[in-house]
Amino acid sequence: MSSRGYPLANQETDEVSIVDLIPALRAFARTFCRVPDDADDLVQETLTKGLANIDKFEPGTRMKSWLFTIMRNTYYTRIKAADREKPGLLDCASAIPITEATQEWSVQSKEVSNAVQRLPEHQREVLMLIGVLGVSYEETAEICGCAVGTVKSRLNRARASVLEYLGESSLQTLVERRNPLPEAQGNFAVDRRR
Repeated sequence: MSSRGYPLANQETDEVSIVDLIPALRAFARTFCRVPDDADDLVQETLTKGLANIDKFEPGTRMKSWLFTIMRNTYYTRIKAADREKPGLLDCASAIPITEATQEWSVQSKEVSNAVQRLPEHQREVLMLIGVLGVSYEETAEICGCAVGTVKSRLNRARASVLEYLGESSLQTLVERRNPLPEAQGNFAVDRRR
C-alpha cells in the first residue's frame, strides 16, 4: 500500500496497482459506451468509487474483477437514471457518424462494431470480457453475477448473433479475404487472353 492507502504493484504477492488496470478499464468501458469521452467518464467514475471504497476491497481477491464489477454496476445505474430523465438518449442522432470511412478495413471494422453493439447488453459484455479483454469464464461469471454455464451460453449466442448480423455462415468465412475485383472485371481479363 502507498502512503495514501492505494494498492501498489508488489512483485512478491502479484498484486496489481489500480493505475495498471486503467487500460483494461477503458477497454471494458467501451463495451458500454460508444463515445470515447463517455467511456472515459465511466472509467473516472469507477476509479473514484473504487478509491473511495478501497477499504472494502478484500485482500486475496482480484482488484480487476472488483473494479469491473463497480464499473458494470455504475453503468447500469446510469442507464436507469437516464431512462427516467431523458427518453431517447441512447438513440441520439448525434452519436451517428457524419461521414463513412472509405477504406475497406474501416468499413468492415465498423460492420463488426455495429454487429456487436446490436447484441443485448448481457451478451455484449460477456463477448468483450472474454473475447477482447481475455478474462476467464470464471472471472466473467463473477463480474456478471451469474453461473459459468450462463457465461458460456451468452458467449455462444453472442458469437452466433454477430455472424448472423454480418451475413456470415461461419468464423472462417468472416476472416477469409474477399475478392478485390468484381466478377465482371475478372471475366474481362479472361476474355482478353483469348
